[in-house]
Amino acid sequence: MASTSGVQLIEKVAALLRALEDGGELTPAELAAATGEPRSSVYRLLSTLEALGYVEPGDQRGTVRLGLRLFELGSAVARRFDVRQRALPAMKALQHETDQTEMLWVRRGRDAVCLERLDGRYVNLVIVDVGSTMALHTGAAPRALLAFAPPEVVDAALDGPLGAYTAATVTDAAAVRRTLAEVREAGYVVSDEDVVPGVASLGAPLRDHDGEVVAAISIAGPRPTILDAGRTRELLLDTCAGVSRSLGWRHVHDAVSR
Repeated sequence: MASTSGVQLIEKVAALLRALEDGGELTPAELAAATGEPRSSVYRLLSTLEALGYVEPGDQRGTVRLGLRLFELGSAVARRFDVRQRALPAMKALQHETDQTEMLWVRRGRDAVCLERLDGRYVNLVIVDVGSTMALHTGAAPRALLAFAPPEVVDAALDGPLGAYTAATVTDAAAVRRTLAEVREAGYVVSDEDVVPGVASLGAPLRDHDGEVVAAISIAGPRPTILDAGRTRELLLDTCAGVSRSLGWRHVHDAVSR
């Protein structure tokens, strides 16, 4: 748990950044007046923030402004929303076609986060809500994200004991790695009762204009409706290919022999 002094320091930094957001370029004296902090404290905070790239010298002598590092962070967040906006119409079409539950996932550290969920006929079988997280070695979409993640992310995600939802959850790191290699070859993931008994899901990645995997879509429902329906897999792959094209990926190809 963060100490009181640590929380207060974060609040002071946030106040400085908000003041610069409102005022554009400001001097340390103006920032001290805007935040109610002593000028000496403002100087110390600005020195650290400038070293980290969160603020930079302004065009006017003696002023500072928000730095490019904040732009980079904001762009990363904006890309997530852009992925959701691009994916949502295609997900709605997929949900209408299959009547199954569709979910959109992105990676955050060692976890996958659900950004969107469209409820299907068997929604009561699916335990994941928007904002929920899952470990990257579990489920269909999280494993799709892990399969195409950088090696250091894979190593971190598989370091230490791996948790399980059911008896079918693979918790052996070496076995997970073998599965990830199969996913990269096939282009999609099959999750068979490893999160909820009786429930299966399929997951496939979404790529941006650089070919980077930025998200994944999964489709979940009772095992027979997912595993015995080859058409469901084809629809998911077509959906993910279309969304990837809308994100600028120009090398979409069918990685699965149909």
